[in-house]
Amino acid sequence: MTATGPHSAPPAVDVVALGESMVTFLPTRPGRLADVPAFERGIGGAESNLACALAAAGHTVRWVSRVGADGFGDHLLEAIGAYGVDVSAVRRDPARPTGVYFRTAGDRSGDAHEVAYYRAGSAASAMSADTLDTDVLRDCRILHLTGITPALSADCRDLVRELTARRPGRPLVSFDVNHRPELWAGTEGPRALLEPARGADLVFVGEDEARAAWGLDGARAIREALPEPETLVVKRGADGATAYGRDGSEVTVGAPAVDVLAHVGAGDAFAAGFLSATLRGLPVRERLRHGHLMAAAALTVPGDLAAPPARDHADRLAALDEEAWGRLRLGPGWTREDRTREDAGRAEEEVREP
Repeated sequence: MTATGPHSAPPAVDVVALGESMVTFLPTRPGRLADVPAFERGIGGAESNLACALAAAGHTVRWVSRVGADGFGDHLLEAIGAYGVDVSAVRRDPARPTGVYFRTAGDRSGDAHEVAYYRAGSAASAMSADTLDTDVLRDCRILHLTGITPALSADCRDLVRELTARRPGRPLVSFDVNHRPELWAGTEGPRALLEPARGADLVFVGEDEARAAWGLDGARAIREALPEPETLVVKRGADGATAYGRDGSEVTVGAPAVDVLAHVGAGDAFAAGFLSATLRGLPVRERLRHGHLMAAAALTVPGDLAAPPARDHADRLAALDEEAWGRLRLGPGWTREDRTREDAGRAEEEVREP
């Protein structure tokens, strides 16, 4: 799998990420939303998370979306742009607001986790081929989409359908299923996610979400249901991930042990690591390892976004032999620049950070 499209001139950027970003309000202490007295402002959105991670890893990235002509829209453009992401193609909507959401401090997978979205009728829900420059969306090596966007509105579904239609001249299309049942009305979601997944060149999907959305049990069953993508990456949480190639290849890489602070943003980070390695033309096994390492960076910080490890640091860890990779353990602080030289000196030993 390559990450180049048949452009007459080199693409403007490595990656274009299309999707809604929202202002996120994070609680200052654990507890129910009803009991938390104060919140801190952040940014949240699967596609902008990926864009920020890739830009921090040294790639040229453009985020494309719509935000309100309001202070929250200003904040998103400033915060995401500060990561080095090109936000020049983001449109401002004077009639619709920027989306916001609140969440509890607990793990998203726990029963006590609460999320309150205020995104219905947001500026991003009006994304369509008429409100965005589709030429900008295609002027890249990789176009990254997620299953969140088609859940926002009928216009957004049509846009994603158009961008994942197989036709000559398009960039490599990456699609992260990102099944969010709470965003869909009735049973429409699972069916609406199948078409873009089948149209994409590279698909990321978790075993758990494939089971919830499509009733598919296990990585091989998912591949049988999605034979079209050139590469299908099935994520299996702490058990690792498997990449299936259209040539029949199957590569599985276990995830390193991680001292987890929060699971939020790990899936976006995994996709960013895999895409970063894809852009560099690394073998599939290294792409999976870089995905795991970027996910580990997100898992060891409390928020959605984490500074990725320095490239040479990640490359050394990704090059570990199977035994050393299996002993790898990563904790808070492992990505810091001052740890790179120390970790490199023990590349064949267990890596454990405090």
